[in-house]
Amino acid sequence: MPLSTKPFWAALVDDAAIFPPGDAEFGPAVAAHVARDEPLVGSFVLRDTDVPALREHAGDADLAVSVVLTGGAGQVAGPAAYCSRTGLRLAGLEVALRDLDDLAGNARRVVAAVDAARADGSLDEEVPVYVELPGPPSYGWLAAADEVAGAELRLKYRTNEVDSPTLAAWIDAALDREAPFKCTAGLHRALRHDEGHGFLNVLLATVRAFDGASADEVVATLEDREPALDPDELARGRRWFTSFGSCSIDEPLADLRALGLHP
Repeated sequence: MPLSTKPFWAALVDDAAIFPPGDAEFGPAVAAHVARDEPLVGSFVLRDTDVPALREHAGDADLAVSVVLTGGAGQVAGPAAYCSRTGLRLAGLEVALRDLDDLAGNARRVVAAVDAARADGSLDEEVPVYVELPGPPSYGWLAAADEVAGAELRLKYRTNEVDSPTLAAWIDAALDREAPFKCTAGLHRALRHDEGHGFLNVLLATVRAFDGASADEVVATLEDREPALDPDELARGRRWFTSFGSCSIDEPLADLRALGLHP
């Protein structure tokens, strides 16, 4: 894992202020994002249904956006083409698999839609596509992960209300397939706490799993409320754990500063 010259927290948090539980008003949320000069913040996350209204609120700002598709594979090309046509910088597409009875087939449909959008020029080859896999890593789940990774797409994990063994298995599945992943929901605090996981724990768990830690050791890392925090070790995790969406930017930033990890 090569070390980046950037700090490990650069563009770690995607601004999901307009999603619950933040659910800020669209216009003010966009204005607040545009006004931020904070290297911690990556893209602005919005639904595909909100994309047409974005330019009105963003003005001429060079705004990187991650678009969450509400309609599945059939809506890959449309939002991507709209962003390209209107000058919005598309940082990523995110799509959830919903066919729980055939996750692998659902994944193949997404892959086909992405391939078609890339072929007709609607979706640039460099734009990452994240596929959210729901539920525990069953046989069907793993088969879907194979389809996603085989097409060089990325994985997305929803971490709220997910126990540590499941999250550890998800991390292992991504690493086993050499697939980068992002997370969403429940990671607004840096360290493990009573209500949920910590994003630094996920970074550490990713590095240690890559280095050969056992499943029990990875789970223990996710559960550790006072882990040793080495910025170089954390930076290694960013090759795989690319970012997480949070309705709050202030909480992650405050935690990093309290831990002495952010100036």
